[in-house]
Amino acid sequence: MSASSLTPLAALPRGRSLRQDAWARLRKNRLAMVCGVVLAGVVLLCYGGPLFCSYRIEAQNLDMGATPPSAQHWFGTDEAGRDLLVRVLTGGQVSLNVGALATLVSLIIGVAYGATAGYLGGRVDSVMMRVVDVLYSLPFMVFVILLTVAFGRSMMLLYLAIGAVEWLTMARIVRAGVQAQARQEFVEAARSLGLSDARIIFRHIVPNVLGPVIVYTTLTVPAVMLLEAALSFLGLGVQPPQSSWGSLIDQGAKSMETYPWLLAIPAAFFSLTLFCFNFVGDGLRDAIDVKSSKD
Repeated sequence: MSASSLTPLAALPRGRSLRQDAWARLRKNRLAMVCGVVLAGVVLLCYGGPLFCSYRIEAQNLDMGATPPSAQHWFGTDEAGRDLLVRVLTGGQVSLNVGALATLVSLIIGVAYGATAGYLGGRVDSVMMRVVDVLYSLPFMVFVILLTVAFGRSMMLLYLAIGAVEWLTMARIVRAGVQAQARQEFVEAARSLGLSDARIIFRHIVPNVLGPVIVYTTLTVPAVMLLEAALSFLGLGVQPPQSSWGSLIDQGAKSMETYPWLLAIPAAFFSLTLFCFNFVGDGLRDAIDVKSSKD
């Protein structure tokens, strides 16, 4: 073989990491990318928009009452004469906060619980997962209602209550991933070095199962927001003068025939956000799944 027939190293294609490969697949999913941009726009609008609004959320004008959208009030006003634009944007902050913080609570509980069960295995795993099965049999909505009724109504309790019932599926996903990783050679090497079980689990195993966790997290946020909206319909969600998209939809549904914009506008924001979250989650799932990269 002649020297001229050898391919120089500089001409060889550069390899890509798993993260770069997943990002490349995600960029090819136009729907997921568009939904990601729209979702980022909704978040920026909800958190930044109220800073530029001329009206306060608690400001009322009973003489004006409910008025349709106009140049003065872009989204109209509600029956108390409050500007609907600022109420929708601040309500979006509450709904997004509930979705993010309750999902964080479920993420912490689910990852810790599932990783411990999957790593220890045996009888400990059986007992821990039977607890999960029992909790799965309980109606989530009733459990959250009992918590809010027993301990009072507050935003922090709402985050904790919803997060406390949304971690079960996360625990199962993490447990399955940890069980597969626990049989790998690097785990045996870590044990031979005398590392503690906690360090092996959270330093070496859990980072290798973050892909499915990230995907399920993006799908948990809209589920949590839907649960908060259902609680608001029952009067157990966000309390006045605060508002969320769920409480605004509840208020608008009571007068939808007379003042349809009070229901249509917050429902449109809520539906658009849920739609974007779900399609971004689907896109991440397809991007992270190695099998989906095979043509």
